[in-house]
Amino acid sequence: MYLTSSPFWLQWFYPTLTWHKNRKEKIIYLTFDDGPIPVVTPYVLNTLKKFNAQATFFCIGENIDKYPEIFSEIISEGHTVGNHTQSHLKGWNTRDDDYLNNVRKCSELTGSQLFRPPYGRIKKSQITAINKQFPETEIVMWDVLSGDFDQTISARTCISNVLKNTRNGSIIVFHDSIKAFGRLEQSLPIILEKLSAQGFVFRTL
Repeated sequence: MYLTSSPFWLQWFYPTLTWHKNRKEKIIYLTFDDGPIPVVTPYVLNTLKKFNAQATFFCIGENIDKYPEIFSEIISEGHTVGNHTQSHLKGWNTRDDDYLNNVRKCSELTGSQLFRPPYGRIKKSQITAINKQFPETEIVMWDVLSGDFDQTISARTCISNVLKNTRNGSIIVFHDSIKAFGRLEQSLPIILEKLSAQGFVFRTL
């Protein structure tokens, strides 16, 4: 069970996290979680290039270690990278010390001041620990979830999830992962085309 649009009450419960950006500007923020991954991440990079779109990639440290050349390509093409923990830990099921150490390991690889908790699941105590250990770090959530990771839905549903919920300042989540690729490959170019036609500009966080 997941929500394709983050509800107000959840944003209220976690007020220090970033859920969206300025609603007055016709700018949206595409984000891709879980890479870098061969085939998938290069596909995303090539597709973004066709639409002159910038994006933010929340990378898993273990994948950076495996595919450093793809990680370097993300940066060389002008995109931003963020910390998605070293081994994709679920905060709710992890001791705070272990979680913070995992965040620290990935931080050493990314050098980024952006962090997104895997699954969007993080304890308030972990938020406090990250804010204390990395005071310059921005913890980024989202207000639009494509659902591309869900193997029970179609690419058409992913497209609908994004188009019906996106507005000025939206932070949209996709996944450059093997699991998501079947839906991502079909939906991403259509979403970019339709949002571009609506006058949106794609920027990094």
